[in-house]
Amino acid sequence: MVGKIVNIAGYKFVDLPDRDELREPFKSVCDEVGLLGTILLSHEGINFFLSGSQSSIDSFIEYLEKDSRFINIPLKISYSERMSFRRMNVRLKKEIISLGLESIRPSESTGETISPSTFKSWLDEGREIVVLDTRNDYEVRLGTFEGAVDLNLSTFRAFPDALAKSEIDKNQTVVMFCTGGIRCEKASAVMMQQGWSDVRQLEGGILGYFEEVGGEHWNGDCFVFDRRVALDPALEETTTQMCWACREPLTEEEMESEQYEIANYCPYCIEDTRTLQGAP
Repeated sequence: MVGKIVNIAGYKFVDLPDRDELREPFKSVCDEVGLLGTILLSHEGINFFLSGSQSSIDSFIEYLEKDSRFINIPLKISYSERMSFRRMNVRLKKEIISLGLESIRPSESTGETISPSTFKSWLDEGREIVVLDTRNDYEVRLGTFEGAVDLNLSTFRAFPDALAKSEIDKNQTVVMFCTGGIRCEKASAVMMQQGWSDVRQLEGGILGYFEEVGGEHWNGDCFVFDRRVALDPALEETTTQMCWACREPLTEEEMESEQYEIANYCPYCIEDTRTLQGAP
């Protein structure tokens, strides 16, 4: 069922030499209209995740687009029964998505985008492509596209080295994806720099795919970085919860495990917990 709270996510790689001056006005506007979430500002662009009423979201977008650099930023939209964030933060960052390579500038060069409908048709026909998941290992564990390559990343900063060590054919067409598209945009620039010739990024990411074509060719849930933890292909909150001890996402089956005790440990941190407690 569609809830009364609107959740939006959007980003844009664009030069922001006035990054520091943008912080307080953004914070003031969000506080004034009652939004919760996070806005990241860096010299390379803006990245935001916000939750509030429809009128609050509309007011924010109206303010945002008064700056010509932020007009028509694509939004991922979903709905919930409660606010998906607990507070409002506007943070100044070196990068809006951390990779650690100054030579990568998505505002200047990235791989081509591929629409969700085209990507689905390629999967339907069994086209020979490499489907590459650029997300972290705990996200992949919850769900991914059929046959996707998993680089087993602990953080996005590990992507360049993991890619260089992979066995992905540089002559094959690669379609990469992440939650909303921002990591793919940077990752595609890395792939091009390392010599891949045909790199595509899924437009709108997984959430854009769900919104446009549904969940065909997808298995599981999609991890999201807010209180909802995970969404299904209908963009509805699932039963997945977060371990209070180690912050790993947990499925219903994992929460029924003997290795799970709320607020204390889960199957992913129980050994570390026992070690700290001196258990045999």
